Amino acid sequence: MAKFTDIIGQEHIKEHLQNAIRTKKVSHAYIINGERHAGKEFIAGIFAMALQCENGDIQPCQKCHSCTQALSKNHPDIIRLVHEKPNTISVEDIRKQINSDISIKPYSGPYKIYIVNEGEKMTIQAQNALLKTLEEPPAYGIILILTENKNALLPTVVSRCVVLNMKPVEDELLKNYLMETVEIPDYKADICVAFARGNIGKARMLASSEEFEEIREEAVTLMKYIGEMEINEIVAAIKKINHFKLEVSDYLDIISVWYRDVLLFKATNDANLLIFKGEIQYIKKAAGKSDYEGIETILKALDTAKSRLNANVNLDLTMELLLMTIQEN
Repeated sequence: MAKFTDIIGQEHIKEHLQNAIRTKKVSHAYIINGERHAGKEFIAGIFAMALQCENGDIQPCQKCHSCTQALSKNHPDIIRLVHEKPNTISVEDIRKQINSDISIKPYSGPYKIYIVNEGEKMTIQAQNALLKTLEEPPAYGIILILTENKNALLPTVVSRCVVLNMKPVEDELLKNYLMETVEIPDYKADICVAFARGNIGKARMLASSEEFEEIREEAVTLMKYIGEMEINEIVAAIKKINHFKLEVSDYLDIISVWYRDVLLFKATNDANLLIFKGEIQYIKKAAGKSDYEGIETILKALDTAKSRLNANVNLDLTMELLLMTIQEN
């Protein structure tokens, strides 16, 4: 599957790109700006394939020789920039793979398309080198810059590109997609959607991640029984959290959603609105124990914990302070 109709959400981007193909008013440069895993590469690949398709339609046919090459990522006129240094796209990368190459006419297609993923990793020198090509591109040249942060790009680069900002996918669309394609039950889809916050790639990863399921179970178990836990049990729980060191942000997100449910149930008394519907007796108990001020204190403590961990403050100390705050409120 690789058609514009396979893109979930992002109607504004689909419409813009298809109109450009239909009216033959394709820009020489685009910036697709969106979160990691949001589907930037997927969109760029479909757009590139449609531009090179031998049928000349706004949807790639997926059957012609050009589409077959594009689908297997072997199209000679769809070039994906690669960089040896994981965190940097250097001036040499741009000069060798784009500037020196773009003067050579397309081998078979009407366009020569360059896809620059992780565009925010371009050094200032790399961006300045790219700027020269953006200022005087050949008629057949198209550059697609994919970035998580367009503010990392020079204003002079941005001003020469059409900027397409991705939007969070609506929860209902995301839920239906997960239930149909990943084939998970609705309650699990609800949880994945709550954590993905409109990011389709993240939702799909969470839905198929055994580790996320393990983290979720650990965090929910802790929230269910934290009120009765002794200090030694809290210390043991923190040691378990250490096991998930790389995914501790997911762990904190799960606690945040738990207390979002507690707050929502306290305000509405409606279990149907909850993400953790299956834990209603524990949500109800927590809502009865904590007043609004206490829940607000816990939510603020969660934000503080995230900030501390981002600043590389000791994990054990950060989690101990957080869990003690939760227990006290």
